[in-house]
Amino acid sequence: MDLKIAAVDELCRSCRGLCQSCVGRWPPVYPCGWAGAARRTCRRGRADGITGRADAGAPQRAEGGAVSPVLDTAFVPPGDREEVVRNAVWESVVAVDIDHGPPAEEMSVRIGLGAVGPMRICSARATAVTIHRTAPLARRDDEEPAVFLGLQVSGSSLVAQRGRECVLRAGEFAVYESIAPYTLLFDEGVDHHFLRFPRSTLALPDRLLRDTGALALGPGNPVARIAFDYFSRLATDDTLHRGAHAEAVVTPSLELLRAVLTSQQGAADLAGGPMEATLGLRITRYIRQHLADRDLSAARIAAAHGISVRHLYAVLARSGISLGDHVRAQRLAECRRELAGPHGRARTIAAIGRRWGFVDAAHFSKVFKRAYGMTPRDWRGLHHPR
Repeated sequence: MDLKIAAVDELCRSCRGLCQSCVGRWPPVYPCGWAGAARRTCRRGRADGITGRADAGAPQRAEGGAVSPVLDTAFVPPGDREEVVRNAVWESVVAVDIDHGPPAEEMSVRIGLGAVGPMRICSARATAVTIHRTAPLARRDDEEPAVFLGLQVSGSSLVAQRGRECVLRAGEFAVYESIAPYTLLFDEGVDHHFLRFPRSTLALPDRLLRDTGALALGPGNPVARIAFDYFSRLATDDTLHRGAHAEAVVTPSLELLRAVLTSQQGAADLAGGPMEATLGLRITRYIRQHLADRDLSAARIAAAHGISVRHLYAVLARSGISLGDHVRAQRLAECRRELAGPHGRARTIAAIGRRWGFVDAAHFSKVFKRAYGMTPRDWRGLHHPR
């Protein structure tokens, strides 16, 4: 069987669909055999880059039945390894340039993925590698701004961002942001846990995040010592990645990272300030940032902030906001702005509506007229007469 590596947006050439057993579990790459028009699952009997087992018949499962997606390049052809690793990191963690030290034949990478509420977890062991988040990548507007926590399990590494660099040794960690270029140097190989937090969920001032970036945190800070043990356990214990356990640890995890960073800067007053006080503002900002996403929903917004849907509605209600009405009004305002803008005739009215989440053209025209007293066509004609 020829093993074919498919990107996340590539369809199976036989069934014209993505591998359904992998969707939602390991989005970056699908080692599918394309064996027959009806096949919709990965062929896992041979070289299996997802499970890391040559004899795997199904994904590895943690105790209790939760799937633990693992990418192991030992079971990926050498010529495909760099691309497979790059796709995995870009799609599941963050867009970065990856320079591998050894040649492809000697390159070894094993990556495990997990998620706890809005947090994403990547545990990696690999041969020497240098990772660059370049300025163009840091300016990407298709990624939600994030704060990374890098835990050094063994060996050492170097973290550099905004003119500051630090060496991490076993038992230490550092934070860095996706919105600015950074470099991670693993000359001795990688034995590291990477945890990604949506920047908005931490509710910390920009200045504090800048000042605590690329600092070695650990033995000198008692809160950091606790945090290292806690986040290491969170990264490796699959039972904490699902169900009630996952829901229970989201808020304490965010609060612990806040405590580490604020105590490092001697800003304990910020750590003591309840995140609830800024939650409404963070939610409405998140909505503005994701207005064009068709899958924007109460469940997604709540998950991004580590709260339940019921809590989300309660927070918005305190500000007099109805979620559905608020999202619709914001989207209509963007449509109105675009229709009146200099490129208002460059796209069809239906296309502009679809861009902002209105998939039905007739419905879009109806709600637009209800909101502004005229149809989208009349509004555009007012600003762009023929």
